Amino acid sequence: MSEKNGQWSSKLGFILASAGAAIGLGAIWKLPYVTGQSGGGAFFLIFVLFTLLIGLPMLLSEYILGRGTQSEAVTAYKKIVPNKPTWAWIGRMGVIGCFLLLTFYSVVGGWIFIYSGLGVAGAIIDPAVNPAELFDKITGTPSITLVGLAIFTLANVFVISLGVQNGIEKASKWMMPLLFAIFIVLVIRALTLDGAMAGVKFFLWPDFIHITGRAVLEALGQSFFGLAVGFSCLVTYSSYLKKDVSLPNSAGSVVLLTVLVSFLAGLAIFPVVFAFDLEPASGPGLLFMVLPAAFGQMPFGEVFLALFLLLFLFATLTSSFSLYEIIVAAFIEKWNISRVKLTMLIGVVVFLAAIPAALSSSVLADVSIFGKSIFDATDFLVSNLMLPVGNLLISIFIIHVVNKEFVKTELLAGSKMGQGYYSTYRVLMTFIVPVVITVVLLNMLLQY
Repeated sequence: MSEKNGQWSSKLGFILASAGAAIGLGAIWKLPYVTGQSGGGAFFLIFVLFTLLIGLPMLLSEYILGRGTQSEAVTAYKKIVPNKPTWAWIGRMGVIGCFLLLTFYSVVGGWIFIYSGLGVAGAIIDPAVNPAELFDKITGTPSITLVGLAIFTLANVFVISLGVQNGIEKASKWMMPLLFAIFIVLVIRALTLDGAMAGVKFFLWPDFIHITGRAVLEALGQSFFGLAVGFSCLVTYSSYLKKDVSLPNSAGSVVLLTVLVSFLAGLAIFPVVFAFDLEPASGPGLLFMVLPAAFGQMPFGEVFLALFLLLFLFATLTSSFSLYEIIVAAFIEKWNISRVKLTMLIGVVVFLAAIPAALSSSVLADVSIFGKSIFDATDFLVSNLMLPVGNLLISIFIIHVVNKEFVKTELLAGSKMGQGYYSTYRVLMTFIVPVVITVVLLNMLLQY
């Protein structure tokens, strides 16, 4: 591992950074609106089951590959099977996937920066401001979206250029605790609203009447998106990990935190939506249009909305750090260039590549790809195709290509877990994970 990349200073730092990679738009922006569109509790239950039975073993697999080789994503696959270079394309696909993900993720991050500034200034909750019109203005005005995109890109470049310990780890160590503290405040306020229990019931009571094959695919994609697995981001993160850290404990902590945040997000959002008789299936604009209208109807709504937007911003940034880091780590070993210069270069390229998605609600609104806007088409490609395929390839690689003793030794190193844990992991990765991913993917392809 290059000195340019460094190591985590502590197990806590690694867990918080990994949780930060997972807890982002997936848990706070995407899960609530997809849950709302898919009928509520049943979708959330399927998501949790997928996260435990498929997401957790996949998370462990990326940890094994990263720490076992002490290398970033592309090099890790090369080191394990140096005579089979084709497998390195799993890592390359991860780098490409992270780049594509950033081209629409950064756009939403820009919206959040704009909204956070307006929220802190108290300019969102105003009788003269219509939340839907404000959302349309922000997303539909090229200058506003591009300024937001630029600010979000600069924030990422600044943190990533500082390195693993001084940048990602330090940012995660203060952002993640603040995120949870703000969440608790918001959940308590949401649950004390009149009519809140209807939202709790919608979110937690499983009603399978609205579950379709597409909803199951969305739940699987949400599990991968929510844990940041499939693009080898956590291969890179775990390559900075010391050998005495327990991978099962670390992965379990990350999964627990991810499910907890997803749970808290539902409890913070759906009680508010139902208390004010709003539409839970509002789509991607749920957080930007529905919630401001709801917060505007409660005492101290400006304060709670500003807190929510800051929470949203923290989660989005900690998640985007991992996307940038896998790209930086992939090239820093090959190019004789400093981390600062490389990060700035990648930031410029991401910004330019994200412009079409940023303008897909304005000057490029008439451009469609298979009936979807540039933004939505990129989201679908990444979340519903590339992530499942990436996870399927990693599951095949770790079971059928990687040496069994290498997997077992790395999985159990620094851990009190024994043969039973390894056997369970191997059964899940051999029979459950690839079969479920394949069935869900085939079902999706048959629908199109």
